Amino acid sequence: MDELTKTKLEAAAFRKLLAHLAERTDVQNIDLMNLAGFCRNCLSNWYAEAAMVEGIDLSKDQSREIIYGMPYDEWRKKYQTEATPAQQAAFSASHKH
Repeated sequence: MDELTKTKLEAAAFRKLLAHLAERTDVQNIDLMNLAGFCRNCLSNWYAEAAMVEGIDLSKDQSREIIYGMPYDEWRKKYQTEATPAQQAAFSASHKH
């Protein structure tokens, strides 16, 4: 497979992931972190890092808006819930350094 085709397929898969996460607002970032070791914020950081490599200045707020599909504070107000004690315990157990 040539690199252009590979990049197009990767981009399509990434867009599908973002659309899926946009549909699954019931899945909290802490759930993602506990199960997969990354969350929407991680994706936004990786996006901003990729932009920086390409010489594109992208703020944290801008990269989060791309990933969340809306300003981060708006997403938090609409969809973020308080982490349960069980979620917090799972996070602490899986992120010991």
